[in-house]
Amino acid sequence: MSEENKTETLEQSLEKEAKENEEANILVSEEEVEQCLDKIRPYIQHDGGDIELLGIDEQNVAYVSFRGACAGCMMAADDFSSGIRLLLLDEVPGIRDVVLV
Repeated sequence: MSEENKTETLEQSLEKEAKENEEANILVSEEEVEQCLDKIRPYIQHDGGDIELLGIDEQNVAYVSFRGACAGCMMAADDFSSGIRLLLLDEVPGIRDVVLV
């Protein structure tokens, strides 16, 4: 690897780290997450279930849990990972991860 490529790679790493640190400093409110969940909640409730936000930790990781019919459904994990989790990560600035409890 040439010296120029090493310098570019180092600069890219530093920029990425700075962006991650900036995102980590964003405080995510439970209200923002609830508003996002409200977009998908009617579909979940239509099937006899619901989703509850349990909380957000200091690293901006949101913890959610299924309720009702969704709590015992075999498809809940798929619905979570391919829908709810992606929706929250995409629409709520600062969320670093979403964990189904």
